Amino acid sequence: MTAALDQPAKPGLALDRWTLLTVAALAMAALFITGLLMRLLQESGGTNSYALLAEAFLNGRFDVERCFDGDCAMVAGRGYVIFPPVPALVAMPFVALFGPNFAGFMVIGLAFFAATLALWWRLFAAMGARGDTRLWLMLALGFGSPVYFITLRADGIWFFAQVVGLFLLTLSLHETLHKRLVTAGIAIGLAFLCRQMAILVVPFLFVLALDKDEGLFSLNRASWWRKLIQFAVPVAIALITYFIYNGLRFGNPLETGYSYIVPDGHSYLGQRIAEALFSPRYVLFNLFYLFVQGFHAEFTGPLMTRLAGLDSNGTSLLAASPFVLFAFFLPWRRDVIIAALTALVIGGVTLFYHSNGYSQYNVQRYTLDWLPLLFLFLPLTLTSERLPVFRLLVTYALVLNVATMGVLAVTSGGA
Repeated sequence: MTAALDQPAKPGLALDRWTLLTVAALAMAALFITGLLMRLLQESGGTNSYALLAEAFLNGRFDVERCFDGDCAMVAGRGYVIFPPVPALVAMPFVALFGPNFAGFMVIGLAFFAATLALWWRLFAAMGARGDTRLWLMLALGFGSPVYFITLRADGIWFFAQVVGLFLLTLSLHETLHKRLVTAGIAIGLAFLCRQMAILVVPFLFVLALDKDEGLFSLNRASWWRKLIQFAVPVAIALITYFIYNGLRFGNPLETGYSYIVPDGHSYLGQRIAEALFSPRYVLFNLFYLFVQGFHAEFTGPLMTRLAGLDSNGTSLLAASPFVLFAFFLPWRRDVIIAALTALVIGGVTLFYHSNGYSQYNVQRYTLDWLPLLFLFLPLTLTSERLPVFRLLVTYALVLNVATMGVLAVTSGGA
């Protein structure tokens, strides 16, 4: 019977197991898109402080009169949105037209989501993925990774910054592969002005831009210096801009504003902010949630039978997106090794951070600061023998996201 199921499909309707698996995965992807559209229609406005920062920019100010979230700093009686400014610049035209309470961040987020996936369709092709392989890579990236969750929550300031930053990081990868280094430098510089960790990706991008026979430190080669200057100048401008921005707001180029947040004192995050933004005491918690913690539905009631919600600290990357284990098969070559080291550095720094990405469900969203580097090389691992296993793991990841949507839909912990 097993042999019969694995035989090549005959002309006509083919209902072998792999066809059914593909149909199921595409159906779940359609369900996720429906969820995004429903969130778009339900957005009420007044939830994203980037709208307030955009309004401040339009009025020639850096401070805001109020905040829609708790991560605002108070300095000398003035309020400041502490996060980098580029997402506010994205929102500025919409705030100018509709005001700071406009309900359109989900629309913008969905547009960036579509643009990001369009770039990845091209990136996967550039890395050798074709046909069925490219389809499953797109399903993994778009709906089996944290990319879907941050898009679903794009009406919030933290998630909107990640949606915009992910697009810019993806654009930098795309432009680097095509040797357009000025554009790549501009893109990663702007990504840094969304998510500060993006600056740590810069060395990898420069290595990716080098020819295979070009040394890492070819100091006597004019082409090496030309590439470095083309790439480094836009990045330097972004860094200087951020330092000036911080200096104008807080009087210190290295002050991001976190030290001025007044912690609530009740939540564990508030207590951590009061303790320290970075501390070795957070490593064990963050490490477990990054690699070990499983999908966790919470039950309450005398008999523990009432479904109450999901763990808002998320699910580990390996549990929620097990297909990332295919990184084990990556070839040991220069660009892959530098990508792995970059991921280790960014992930290692994040382990000491006071937050692991809360609030989040079935994801570890901070992994998106380095996970695109892994996705870039995944096509190299998907041989015809391994692809069936990859399909199964991606489908499992999609099923977990369906379960997440279902639980959140019927509990008070909805997204």
